[in-house]
Amino acid sequence: MQRLLVAGDDYDRIQALKNGTIPIPGFDLEYLALEPGETFQRLFRTNEFDIAEMSFSTYLVALAKGGFPYRALPVFLSRVFPHGSIYIRTDRGIGTPADLKRRKVGVPSYHFTRGLVVRGMLQDEYGIRPADLRWRIGGIDRPEDFSYVAKPSPPGVEIEFAAPDEALGPQLARGEIDAIISYRDPQIVLDGAPDIGRLFPDFRVPEQDWYRRTGIFPAMHILGIRAALVEAHPGLPLLVCQAYEAAKRACLPRLVDLDSLKVTLPWLVAETHATMALMGKDFWPYGVPKNRRMIETQARWSHEQGLTPRWFAPEDIFEPSTLDWAP
Repeated sequence: MQRLLVAGDDYDRIQALKNGTIPIPGFDLEYLALEPGETFQRLFRTNEFDIAEMSFSTYLVALAKGGFPYRALPVFLSRVFPHGSIYIRTDRGIGTPADLKRRKVGVPSYHFTRGLVVRGMLQDEYGIRPADLRWRIGGIDRPEDFSYVAKPSPPGVEIEFAAPDEALGPQLARGEIDAIISYRDPQIVLDGAPDIGRLFPDFRVPEQDWYRRTGIFPAMHILGIRAALVEAHPGLPLLVCQAYEAAKRACLPRLVDLDSLKVTLPWLVAETHATMALMGKDFWPYGVPKNRRMIETQARWSHEQGLTPRWFAPEDIFEPSTLDWAP
């Protein structure tokens, strides 16, 4: 059997694939459980994986540039709503999104998907354009290197880069910037630094309201497959999608197993049922048909924010053999 090197985070929704319970017929998988940042660095710099988790936004940038040796599959490994990702100085009179105008807002990179989605939400929901904010780019807790994608320069948008030895979290703590958009809680938040909080303290409420109105559950990361593999094995993309779907379905019953909680969360079962009541039983859907509005919206944001020169349709983004796949 042909060996495939696969990289991605160690999610519950990939365990059956990782341990071999669910195979990809004709292929032997070697799964590397890596943090997304390491996967992206190695994928976009050295193209070393056969199948890998990819930043959705970074892939669109690479697609626009051309020559990237991977094709996207509609498997959405990481999804996060945007409202909880905005951290602010609470002593600067920032109480609503409108109060962010002309403020200095830090992000680890201008192209990363969480930033794309937060900016898109702020513009669609509150009329806050990216050009209304003053962007500062740097690592959150420590200096980070995102140079595997060219530094963007959207017209009319003020962007400055932190010094190589600087990080944004300490700058926010010192009051040198006003807010941060981050993919995880900055260390200063975990440490309880004074005068630091979220723009939306009870972020679950606006996120659920947004979902009820839009039906959009944003995708941070998708799946990439080496283009040469697709050319050699045209049926492989669909087999990969089906295997990831089966692995996801295998993990879901564990979320409602009250006999022995599989996640260290006391009300796991109640939370799962509440999520299904809002979003349906397939609350983490794969495939283009169930996600078309989300895909089109994020592609629109990428174009509107100057990251891609045109608005990519789903048919431009994903491997053609998977476009009609509807699990």
